[in-house]
Amino acid sequence: MSTMWKQFKEKMIIHADRMLLGSDFHFREDTPVGRTDNYWEAQWKKLDFIVSLQEKYNCPVVHAGDLFDHWKPSPRLLTETIRHLPEQFYTIYGQHDLPSHSLSLVEKCGVVTLQVAQQLNILSRVHWGEKPTGNSSLLVTTSKGIKRRVLVWHTMNYKGRLPWPGCTDPSAISLLRKYPEYDLILTGDNHKTFTEQFEGRILVNPGSLMRMDADQIDYHPCIFLWDVNENTVEPVYLPIEEGVITRDHIEKIEQRDNRIDAYIAKLNSDWETSVSFVRNLEEFQRVNQVRSAVMEIVYKVTEINATN
Repeated sequence: MSTMWKQFKEKMIIHADRMLLGSDFHFREDTPVGRTDNYWEAQWKKLDFIVSLQEKYNCPVVHAGDLFDHWKPSPRLLTETIRHLPEQFYTIYGQHDLPSHSLSLVEKCGVVTLQVAQQLNILSRVHWGEKPTGNSSLLVTTSKGIKRRVLVWHTMNYKGRLPWPGCTDPSAISLLRKYPEYDLILTGDNHKTFTEQFEGRILVNPGSLMRMDADQIDYHPCIFLWDVNENTVEPVYLPIEEGVITRDHIEKIEQRDNRIDAYIAKLNSDWETSVSFVRNLEEFQRVNQVRSAVMEIVYKVTEINATN
């Protein structure tokens, strides 16, 4: 068994009165299609703000997985992460950090490179695809002698109504009920921000560091400050720029789909048997200004010769 896998079985103890809680940083080199700003710079500004908070409160940062958007970050992305990553940074593996989302391939991933370079600490559990066990807890002790057991877990959960029809993932309140031994549960994977409380215990799902999708246009990223002695949390909202999220790409797709639907409806209602299928395709190309290269693919798939 490798040293890395032995570490998974060790419990970790952190001494702190406060702690910063985050998740799903998803550092990446490319720009999401829904962003119009300099995304590369924006993500490091967010991380620098977290560093300033760490310096203010003199506390560690605990992260619930998906540090990178892809398990194999480029040398440039690794270098920039090293330049900006806070000290006393603790994390676990999310599915985006793992090759093929598999923990058995963990030694190939970029997060391990940062661990070997002593730029971060990997907590013993609970990584993507795992379940909590007796060795899953992080123990946090304070200057007042208070001890808190923490579960850090990259697992989908939600608060309130189901996030999508047929969702089988657990709710936040159900996790608090199922694991009463933990004072705090920190989760990742769901990019929405929420907290849940039950019998004096707390679940925190910080959400994503960045607004990566058009449906996050009203989302305000934050990190949570945890008072370990009182076992209370408060969100600290990160600076954002307005007007950098666009729905243009989605609206274009919707407009295209509407044109296709309208044309299909027209074919259903106004179809003339005297007009050949090829002629209808040609008319569709003319009305919707479809490129010839695209139509060639259509003809090929339907086994129609464009010259017929």
